[in-house]
Amino acid sequence: MFFASCLGTVVGLIILFFSGFFLIAGAISSIGSKDNIDVPKSSVLTLDLGQHFAERMKSNPMGVFNAEETDVPGLYDVLRMIKHAKDDKNISGIYIEADGNANGFAASEEIRNAVIDFKKSKKFVLAYGDNISQGAYYIASAADRIYANPAGSVDWSGYSMDMLFIKGTLEKLKIEPQIFYAGKFKSATEPLRTTQMTPENKLQSREWLGDLYNFFLVKSSESRKIDTATLHNLANAGAIQTPQDAVTHKLIDATKYDDEVKDEIKKKLGVEKKGKINFISINKYADGADFRQTGRDRIALIYAEGNIVDGAGTKDNIGSDKFVKLVRKARLDKAIKAIVFRVNSGGGSALASENIWRELTLAKAEKPVVVSFGDVAASGGYYIAAGADSIFASPNTITGSIGVFGIVPNMQGFFNEKLGITFDGVKTATYADAGAIHRPLNETEKKFVQSAIDRIYLQFKQRVAQGRKMNVGDVDSIAQGRVWSGEDALRLKLVDKIGGLQMAVDCAARMAKVSKYRLREYPEKGQWLDELLGRASNTPEANIRQQLGEDQFQIYQQMLMVKEMCNIPQARLPFQYFIH
Repeated sequence: MFFASCLGTVVGLIILFFSGFFLIAGAISSIGSKDNIDVPKSSVLTLDLGQHFAERMKSNPMGVFNAEETDVPGLYDVLRMIKHAKDDKNISGIYIEADGNANGFAASEEIRNAVIDFKKSKKFVLAYGDNISQGAYYIASAADRIYANPAGSVDWSGYSMDMLFIKGTLEKLKIEPQIFYAGKFKSATEPLRTTQMTPENKLQSREWLGDLYNFFLVKSSESRKIDTATLHNLANAGAIQTPQDAVTHKLIDATKYDDEVKDEIKKKLGVEKKGKINFISINKYADGADFRQTGRDRIALIYAEGNIVDGAGTKDNIGSDKFVKLVRKARLDKAIKAIVFRVNSGGGSALASENIWRELTLAKAEKPVVVSFGDVAASGGYYIAAGADSIFASPNTITGSIGVFGIVPNMQGFFNEKLGITFDGVKTATYADAGAIHRPLNETEKKFVQSAIDRIYLQFKQRVAQGRKMNVGDVDSIAQGRVWSGEDALRLKLVDKIGGLQMAVDCAARMAKVSKYRLREYPEKGQWLDELLGRASNTPEANIRQQLGEDQFQIYQQMLMVKEMCNIPQARLPFQYFIH
């Protein structure tokens, strides 16, 4: 009986193992061969603004096993799907979920414009939220009607921007950040060297934040037929405290509960009150809509999103080695007639930026290179784009910040006084240990570092002058590390046109003299197993984000960035801003 039980257990485990193996194998074999879903007639496309649409699609490998675990489309995918839905006879309208907006200012502008274009089809667009943020309202204001939960809220308080300063923390820890920078507006190091914003930083921040807010007011004014002065006064007076206040001042059309909004949609669709609405999320629609253009010729679309770093990088940043290879591949491929380079980056390593700039400059000599700016294209993000044939930006793209800085930490006090650690050693040359973190730099070493920063800053300005056909002196007058809005960047000739990614693609096609083409998008989607392993490796970060909350997690990320910035000259946007 004992051996029979053991044998039965072993056989059962073998059967279970092979059953699981064939199940997984079958699932893997189905990847890439999944049939497109059917979009029923009278469907309503749902757009959840609380979902972040990165530049590239975010694959969810668990979708193989669970239909609810969907891929998250990239921003350009979303724009193309909304355009496709405009002519899709099975899509009757769009329902915008406007509780919050996880997307940046430029991304929101592109989504809003896509919704406005969709309305030309005469199909309905309704927006609803329990608690409508200003970011969500910006897109929702393009809808035919906006509704809010009567017990919820509508934020109309204006924009504010905060920065986190850790100088006091470093002083308590006896850590001295030895800071070097070029450009009086280069405020990236302020959180380490001051306890509040410098006058120069306040000036530039007030101006670009004002530009973003004015743009918000103008677009809201156009949609709601209320003059901008009245809209601004509502914020100054704190007049919108309840959803009913928003109705009174005509910011929204009515207060309704979710079921009442759904009843209105049913009425528009001709569905009986107890009937079902065929809602299809933008994520699911990606599997049912053939929204990608086809053609014989090719245009390369390269997405550069995240911090610019040396080496290969990861899928969440712009590694110079990886992106140099991508641009080179597009440059050498004769089937590719033009390159569109999409930038959404606040910069990073100056050397990595130079290497990517170099490869794009080589590509420009062989075929058209057009750059499109997303939410941010500043410092190193602007550096890599400066040599393009044409640059497109959104009116509310944060750009410019042409400047350089470096940080060499002196942790002698921390090691000696806080940890009781001392250092000693020998060297073969006077400056062999220059930059060691356990002692301060001497005056000669400080001159070496500042000289390197000044040299890189001059090179940065020369790259901009060469690409934008300006002289270095003119570039210097608008550089100095200063941040500009997209509208100001156009006025200062840092960009060529105001427009989104589609306009940049259209421009590249015209320059290449092609009409029928398809896009070859890079970086290419990874293999299913790589995506799964990548998801597993990101779990600790996801857990930290969940435990700390979004605001605290951003502070945590800033602390990590300090380490990343040390000992490497940086062409980087000032520390993350918290805009409310």
